[in-house]
Amino acid sequence: MPTWSTSCPDWKERIRSRRTLIRFDPLFPASAEAKMAVFKALRIADLGINPATDETWTIGESADAWLLDFAAAFFGAYNAETGEQLIREGMLLVSKKNTKSTIAAGIMLTELITGWRPSDELLILAPTIEVAGNSFKPACDMIRADEELSDLLHIQEHIRLITNRDTKATLKVVAADAATVSGKKASRVLVDELWLFGKRPNADAMFREATGGQVSRPEGYTLYLTTQSDEPPAGVFKEKLAYARDIRDGKATNNEFLPVLYEFPEEMLAADEHLDPANFYITNPNLGRSVSQKWLEAQFSQITNAEDGTKQVFFAKHLNVEIGVGLRHDAWVGATYWAQAKAAVELWDGSLEQFLQLVEVAVSGIDGGGLDDLFGLALLGRLRADPRTWLMWNRAWAHVDVFERRKDIVSRLRDFMAEGTLIRCEDPTQDLVEVADLLEQVKDAGLFPDEAAIGLDPQGVAALVDELSGRGFTAEQMVAVPQGFRLTGAIKGSERKLKDGTLIHAGQKLMNWCVGNAKVEPRGSAILITKQVSGTAKIDPLLAGFNAVVLMTRNPRTNTFEYTGI
Repeated sequence: MPTWSTSCPDWKERIRSRRTLIRFDPLFPASAEAKMAVFKALRIADLGINPATDETWTIGESADAWLLDFAAAFFGAYNAETGEQLIREGMLLVSKKNTKSTIAAGIMLTELITGWRPSDELLILAPTIEVAGNSFKPACDMIRADEELSDLLHIQEHIRLITNRDTKATLKVVAADAATVSGKKASRVLVDELWLFGKRPNADAMFREATGGQVSRPEGYTLYLTTQSDEPPAGVFKEKLAYARDIRDGKATNNEFLPVLYEFPEEMLAADEHLDPANFYITNPNLGRSVSQKWLEAQFSQITNAEDGTKQVFFAKHLNVEIGVGLRHDAWVGATYWAQAKAAVELWDGSLEQFLQLVEVAVSGIDGGGLDDLFGLALLGRLRADPRTWLMWNRAWAHVDVFERRKDIVSRLRDFMAEGTLIRCEDPTQDLVEVADLLEQVKDAGLFPDEAAIGLDPQGVAALVDELSGRGFTAEQMVAVPQGFRLTGAIKGSERKLKDGTLIHAGQKLMNWCVGNAKVEPRGSAILITKQVSGTAKIDPLLAGFNAVVLMTRNPRTNTFEYTGI
């Protein structure tokens, strides 16, 4: 057997020239040939009649080479002599309407038909009932379109189960939760629409439960099929996508994992080449078959100037453009410039310790709500080397209540915990004590002014004021910062300084998320960014940053240094 690698370091050239993203031939040609004969003979009911044969189109007649290459790579990775599958995991990232459901149904049906293990279990795991139906219905149609398959396979629609009458093996399509996958012993698992699982806090545990049977089934494998997310990637989707990219790019080596990712090279995105309809083929390999160029162009022309969020969805679903900060129609203007305002690593490594060395004076902003909110802290310092430039450093705390009440964001919160920018509070006063500890570090470094050093949201800060007073902070150093429309100056001032590069930050994922959550509401000549306007999304550390900006605009000074600039 020849050596092979699942990496594809030249993927950018390949994807531009419409070449396959799989750089090796099937490892076991006989296995690939046997299974591909079944796969290619499956009939796709919704394509109608092939005029050349007067029968329903088969996958082999209708599929483009990329799809057949993908299926053959997995079918051909099975060593029939040892019963071992050499490629055990894979990810296909492809735009909407590129036959993902057909791929899911066809691959799993093929394994059900050709499998040798008695009473084997195969599983298609979908995030919702609707997505489950998207895979189950094509599978049923393929069976009913073929008399031989109708005799071999028994369909039970009410429980989305297909049984091989000879081997008693089953293919089950489930809308996933912990209960539906518990106890499964599936040899092959296909996860559909992975991006939606990224929003589930328990998705990783669910996958482990669903794939646990592969430990004793060496012929098993797991496939992840997905489009891009219509929000910044999170949770298990973010982790799997990052890992797949590393393997594709050669940064990591794992020949048991095959990544096939149809996405624009970074250079094309930077040059806005993804906006040229002539390049839509990059993420739509089935263009001209299941995807219409005219339809894509018509949809694109409708959303070009859209202000209702449809542009974001089109880019994510039909062009596989990863959603970042500030792409929503009601986004804060400063979000547009947030990413470019990340401090260069040569200047600042993002740590608090270096922050204290780099600034000549610092102020703090604090914003906290109830127990189901984040408690946000911002430190804003004036750079010694260039007093016009401000450095912002943030941290947040979350009580257990947030994790229990906001299941939809738990996966993101865990990402921030791993980053070190979010602390989970097990004790009711942990956030107050740790905030006071951090502020004491700044005070001990001699960086706080004698007046207006700590800007507080006036609501619900009594306990923090008590804690800080006990640490030696004076009433003059702690000031209430008016909220609502009165923050307009700080909000607009931050926008300008982000754009001209004189407000820089640590590039924290926590703040990227909060900035992306910020929604703006005009009020006459003022603008509001409040928790009410932003809905249930968390923005507390950003509001803390605005509180700090209010104090920094007062041109603070310490006893050891006086800044006389503007």
